[in-house]
Amino acid sequence: MTRVYKLLGHTEWEAALAKGVFEGSAVDLADGFIHFSTAAQAQETGRRYFAGQTDLLIVGFDADALGEALKWEASRGGDLFPHLYAPLPTHLAVEARPVALDADGVPILGGLPA
Repeated sequence: MTRVYKLLGHTEWEAALAKGVFEGSAVDLADGFIHFSTAAQAQETGRRYFAGQTDLLIVGFDADALGEALKWEASRGGDLFPHLYAPLPTHLAVEARPVALDADGVPILGGLPA
C-alpha cells in the first residue's frame, strides 16, 4: 500500500468529517484538484506551504483506495505528485495525526509510512 498525505488545518478536517467528504482547501479549489504529497515529499511541502501554521494535521490515505481520480503529475522539480480530481471521502483516511513545528515554525513530518 502506497500512502499519500494531505496537510490541512484541524478545523478543516473536523468540518470534512462532519460532512463525510473533503472537497479541498482554498488552494485545492483554486487549482481544481486536491493536493497530496508522498511521505518523501511531505517535509518539503510543509516547509514551503505550511511554515508557521499551527493546528495542522497530516492525514494519510491508501493511494489505491482513491482510484482513478488520483493522478500522478509532474510538479516541483519534475517530481510526480499525487493530485485527486474528485471529492475525498473522509472514511478512506488510514491515519490522522497532529503536526508539531520546529523552533523555526517548520512542520516536522519525518518518519511517515511510505
